[in-house]
Amino acid sequence: MLPGSTSTSARVARLRGRVGLYFVAALSVLAGMTDAIGFMATGDFVSFMSGNTTRLAVSLGAGELAPILRIGAVLLAFVVGNALGVVIARLSGRRPCPLLLIIAALLGLAALLPSTLQLPALVSAVTAMGMINAVVEEVNGLPIGLTYVTGALSRFGRGLGRALLGERRQGWRVQLIPWTGMFVGAVLGVLLEQAFDLAALLFSALLAAALGVISLKIPRRWQLRYMPR
Repeated sequence: MLPGSTSTSARVARLRGRVGLYFVAALSVLAGMTDAIGFMATGDFVSFMSGNTTRLAVSLGAGELAPILRIGAVLLAFVVGNALGVVIARLSGRRPCPLLLIIAALLGLAALLPSTLQLPALVSAVTAMGMINAVVEEVNGLPIGLTYVTGALSRFGRGLGRALLGERRQGWRVQLIPWTGMFVGAVLGVLLEQAFDLAALLFSALLAAALGVISLKIPRRWQLRYMPR
């Protein structure tokens, strides 16, 4: 390969990575906003399944049937959402826009359902948050988690430890991007829920739809790299 083409490829890779990380940040804002709204309105986590797993164990220990069934439905919805996200992404040719529009529809449905149907609304929102994980799975080979940041903080911490030991490895700093996005989104979600209750999920739906439209501007080859087989 000629030196000029090598430098061009490197510039393209850097630009692809930068665009991907901006996209990840926006998706993380969406996830954090939705999780905060759902948690404040229903008392259940919408994307934080580690917390729901602990709550399920506590309910099992206490023998509380209703919470067991409710949290079990939430965990199942999240798994199904992840599976559907992969299937829809594959059927749509690994394009984020169709997936994000379906996510927007599910969040809109959750926002518009009457308060008497809180559990179906919660399941709809959780399914959407499961699906969002298929929108971006990696950026320039770095694994990305959109609805959970424990892994991101762990990878950042381990990278920091290696840096303190004098090892030079790339990519660990960017793990703070999904954490920051989720935190900012959660703050926005709190403010929105205080004003609109569960109907605040309409803002999540609008953001998901907007990101779907924005994703159309991302070069097709880059989309395929963000959504690997």
